[in-house]
Amino acid sequence: MAKLLFKLNGVPEDEADDVRHLLTEADIPFYETSAGNWGVSLAAIWLQDETLWDQAQSVLEEYQQSRQEAARSEFTQQPVESFLQRLWRAPLQVIAYGVLIMAILYISIVPFLGAWSS
Repeated sequence: MAKLLFKLNGVPEDEADDVRHLLTEADIPFYETSAGNWGVSLAAIWLQDETLWDQAQSVLEEYQQSRQEAARSEFTQQPVESFLQRLWRAPLQVIAYGVLIMAILYISIVPFLGAWSS
């Protein structure tokens, strides 16, 4: 009996290709279902032989751990820009966002200020 191994809804295509490749390399038989024409079905990779469940899970866990570590290292290597650096780099954009925030706050607060003065 087939067993759901990996859902493909919202998964990047490169990750899905990596999972297919890993399962093929490990000689784990699987098949894939698509989301269908309207996207309402379950797009997933299914394990054909339930006796290989533990092996397939260990392969996927190892892959996902390495992918997570790579994503974290990529994210932490990007420098974080401070407010003053952003202000120096793009002053008009910072001022425009500030004016927009102040306008939204003003529109949100003015109705309540009129109720208190009565």
